[in-house]
Amino acid sequence: MTAESFYRTEPSEGAAWRLAILMGANTRTYKFALGSALLACAERGEDAAALRDVAAAYAMGVVGRPADARQASAGTADGDADFLAVAGREREESRRLGRPTEELVDAAVRTMPGMVMRKFHNLRGSTEVPHRFYELTGRGTGRVVRFTPQLRRLVRNGQVSVLRAELEARWSIVESSFSAEVGRSLMADGVRVDWDTLTLTDRRRRRSVAGVGDALTGFQHGRCLICGDVIAPEDGMAVDHVFPYALMRRFGGVSAWAGPDLDVIWNLAPAHPRCNAAKSARLPTAAELAGLARRNEAIMDSPHPLKQTLKLTLTGAGVRGWPEFLRAVQAVCC
Repeated sequence: MTAESFYRTEPSEGAAWRLAILMGANTRTYKFALGSALLACAERGEDAAALRDVAAAYAMGVVGRPADARQASAGTADGDADFLAVAGREREESRRLGRPTEELVDAAVRTMPGMVMRKFHNLRGSTEVPHRFYELTGRGTGRVVRFTPQLRRLVRNGQVSVLRAELEARWSIVESSFSAEVGRSLMADGVRVDWDTLTLTDRRRRRSVAGVGDALTGFQHGRCLICGDVIAPEDGMAVDHVFPYALMRRFGGVSAWAGPDLDVIWNLAPAHPRCNAAKSARLPTAAELAGLARRNEAIMDSPHPLKQTLKLTLTGAGVRGWPEFLRAVQAVCC
């Protein structure tokens, strides 16, 4: 699924935001820090904010991450003037103060326009997301970030907490992929699901990476795979086995389950708890399989560490696409 088809499936500000956060290329995590700051500023009902105010929220988002979490890939050059180098020096004092130091804010103001604000809306290649969420105006110390109607509508639609959770999950997964040790493991082996905590973990060290639901729901446009409606914060979220896990026990008790592992990412989909309970152990419908294929294709078309997990599944099955893979699994069930 290309970025264009992902947006065409649900042409909205939310889809454009998810394209930027979930499907944009990353060599640093600046995009996530800016996205978090934009949501925070717009959620206060502001139409615009001084660049310095946005920079303070952006900077605090970076120093608020765990100290051992990498914010840039190993091949990214750092220097004394690099924002991440300044953040490293100012982290402890900023956290003690509960706000970024002046030196850290100065570094953010100096680097944000060129390093992240100019690129936030970019996808791979020369394309941009269909909606813009801000414009930077003015000069020098008087620069202002003006929030577009699209960002304000995004905030008013009641999905901010969901989008923030998706952003945090994506940020954590990318941090892990940037780590020298965890990154090699994620890219070579993918991730596994820890059902005790409902988190994705590194296969080798079993270190928690991100919540399963938050990591996947954005690729489904925040919708339940079963009923197709938006999963609102007040609804709660369940993680459904699209092909029921009971199949492995049922077939295993007779002869042997001939299909793939059903307890992994390709077969898991965020859903309403009520829908998940009603579905129980029934087989997926044609519509659910089509939605699962689209979701998995969206992940495969993103520069996302989950991509490798799904790629390993297809490679192991000897097929190239998700419709073919899902038809094969369905044939085993029938």
